[in-house]
Amino acid sequence: MKRLALLASVAVVYLLAAWMVAPGFYDGFAPQQPYNWVCPPVHISGNLPPSSGHLVIKVINGISDATAAFTDDGQVVIYFNFGVFDATGKSVITVDLRPVSPCPKPSGLTLATNTYLITADAPLVKRSNLKMLYSDIVPAPSTVYLSTSADGPWSSIGANSQAEPFTINTATDRLGYFAAGYPANAVSHGGPSSQVLPIVIAGLIILVLVAGIPVAMIRRRNRNGEAE
Repeated sequence: MKRLALLASVAVVYLLAAWMVAPGFYDGFAPQQPYNWVCPPVHISGNLPPSSGHLVIKVINGISDATAAFTDDGQVVIYFNFGVFDATGKSVITVDLRPVSPCPKPSGLTLATNTYLITADAPLVKRSNLKMLYSDIVPAPSTVYLSTSADGPWSSIGANSQAEPFTINTATDRLGYFAAGYPANAVSHGGPSSQVLPIVIAGLIILVLVAGIPVAMIRRRNRNGEAE
């Protein structure tokens, strides 16, 4: 009975935790794709250069269309809602995303991603959501930094509390140079708390399976005894 109670308790905890996780949680169990570095860590081999991105946004009746711009390797995505740009006098708006080389090394900060320059030929008038992928072989960044120059100064624009595994999300009302990282003197750092939850849930699933083995063996023995 104790084993059955334990099994039931773990199953309930798993269901509650899975219910609380935002869509996209199960993607965390897939292998993390290799990150494409501008300046790869010394222990990385076989690195591929990161990709750029380009988008042409339609302007309809003076309102820019809703769409998303992204790099070809998917390491950066920025989402634009309807009318986020000042589209005065324009029929289209172009957006470009480009990894920056050489890699900026801002004083007092540790960057965990490439730096990307995002530009458009029209200014933002509303906030847009930005998603940046980071590598699973580096400490998770705690915030996204923005600068108008590769030489700085850099300012934190924060990070959302929930994100897909190995991504960091934020919102911005300006375009420019973006990178995710953390203060160089941080004692501990990490991404949103939801990054830890997939590991916890995976452990609970394993515990459920292990706890169920003795129960299955007992039932099998009981059936064999009845047959005899």
